[in-house]
Amino acid sequence: MHPPLDRRSFLGASAGALGYFFTADAYSAMRAADSPNEKLRFAGIGVGGKGSSDIDHAGNLGEVIAICDIDEGERGLGGKAKKFPMAKQYVDFRKMFDELGKQIDAVTISTPDHTHAPAAVMAMRMKKHAYVQKPLTHSVFEARVLRDTARKYGVCTQMGNQGSAENGLRRGVELIQSGIIGPVKEVHVWTNRPIWPQAPKVTQRPPEEDCPKTVHWEEFIGPAPMRPYAKGYHPFAWRGWWDFGTGALGDMGCHIIDHPVWALKLGAPTSVESRVTHDGTLNEKNELNAETFPKAAIITYQFPARDGGKLPPVTMTWYDGGLMPPTPGEMSGDQRLPDNGVLYVGSKGKMYHSSHGGMPQLLPGELVEQAKSVAPTMERSPGHYEEWYQACKSGKLPAASFDYSGPMTETVLLGVLSLRAPGHRLLWDSAELKVTNHAVINQYIHAEYRMGWSL
Repeated sequence: MHPPLDRRSFLGASAGALGYFFTADAYSAMRAADSPNEKLRFAGIGVGGKGSSDIDHAGNLGEVIAICDIDEGERGLGGKAKKFPMAKQYVDFRKMFDELGKQIDAVTISTPDHTHAPAAVMAMRMKKHAYVQKPLTHSVFEARVLRDTARKYGVCTQMGNQGSAENGLRRGVELIQSGIIGPVKEVHVWTNRPIWPQAPKVTQRPPEEDCPKTVHWEEFIGPAPMRPYAKGYHPFAWRGWWDFGTGALGDMGCHIIDHPVWALKLGAPTSVESRVTHDGTLNEKNELNAETFPKAAIITYQFPARDGGKLPPVTMTWYDGGLMPPTPGEMSGDQRLPDNGVLYVGSKGKMYHSSHGGMPQLLPGELVEQAKSVAPTMERSPGHYEEWYQACKSGKLPAASFDYSGPMTETVLLGVLSLRAPGHRLLWDSAELKVTNHAVINQYIHAEYRMGWSL
């Protein structure tokens, strides 16, 4: 069974927020459906970096009434306030919800990975529609909680998986499911990340520095264990640290693994195993440090047969840090695998494409002509953000809703989990949310939150 929401953690939320939970009506999630011509009122949590474009898109569709960021400088609140001068500014989303809870209809959440879940769960329990950047969460447990919370409170959700709305992804799904390359038992997925500091160059915490006056470090740390401020964490380098990010796989996996999960109807894997390296050869010991992700990794997932045995078992292999799958022998001329992408190996041929909904390429060449007879079967998207906005208005779930992206994120983060025990094949029990053959690793399925932060 799914793990229940922890009552002790729930009671650990801020008093102001709990006051809202127990007294607010269910207005926000119902308001849009009752008033389809009324604009949604948005709040943005994390409005620098990718969060800048997320809240901008929301502002193009509705009204931005609040912005929240731990950095009051130009890269955060200061810069975004120039575009939304009427929006109220916050550095702590808990205070924002406490003060403006009844006025907010929907939120965009684009913080570092480790604060996605606390912000999203608080929003959904207040009946706010939620858009959360990828990866949906920092831990496998959090991904399950977000899916279940969205279902319980009936809100419209979407993960920041822009490729899910692209014609290329949907065409790729149509081609794979048409059987043009035959049954697929093998798929390769890869990225050129990381592009931020991590092992082997960074393996220890940097020395403490004076925190800029514009940065609210307590709020940045959030549920993670406290550590002193250093430039090595904020604004972008947090991705390489275990406590804040999910490494190369967490950063790009949801964009890339999305394709085969959809096309091959992959559910939960039965096992996952990683090999890691700091020199790109995979010939050394599988060694890790306690602070940052490895330079490169190869991670192998095993998926069982699906659809009553009609779809065969699948081996999916992930590569990062410059490692790549073997180049297909059918490739010729100027053909080359992209820096980030997917390669399907079927019994009749192969198909590859880039990430973010890249258009599919078929091998051998004669399949290209055959593909012209494969009729479209899937509805095309009005646009990634438009899908979510329309869902908030109509109640129709978008392609990347938490119902879909929650389980897919669990798969991605299982790979991240395997990096804690490289060289070990971890057997996964999805129903019980645990590894069955390596008890020690289960402590990382969800980390304990710091006092004052909770689900």
